[in-house]
Amino acid sequence: MSFVADILSAARARIQPAAYAGAVTPQEAHALLEADAAIKLIDVRTNAERDWVGRVAIPDAQHGAVQWSTYPGGAANPDFLAQLAAAAGKNEVLLFLCRSGVRSRHAAKLATENGYLHCFDILEGFEGDKDEHGHRKHVAGWCKAGLPWLGA
Repeated sequence: MSFVADILSAARARIQPAAYAGAVTPQEAHALLEADAAIKLIDVRTNAERDWVGRVAIPDAQHGAVQWSTYPGGAANPDFLAQLAAAAGKNEVLLFLCRSGVRSRHAAKLATENGYLHCFDILEGFEGDKDEHGHRKHVAGWCKAGLPWLGA
């Protein structure tokens, strides 16, 4: 079994019963993106979050930006599925990312319900939960793990 297959197998085992393919840690997501250029990260944060907070530093060909909700207001993005279809194919391995791992889980579930076969949630998200002072990037997530990202 390959390195990529090992990670995806562990990710599948993390969520039972499975509403989507599985859940990966930020470190596993980074390793997958480095190991296989065909794997795509789908960042479901708002455009404002990507612009003001930062984004994962990966090649553009591996990065898709599809807002789960809109800013301002936080309304559900009515075009989510159409935008996802423009960003990725239903047979691709997709890693969904949000701020803390909540929206990405919902996005992976909705995509799976609509025929996407390999949807994985990135646990902890980009910034993780807030610390005791109300700040993010200190408790968990992509940034806390020291993985490459581009600041705002």
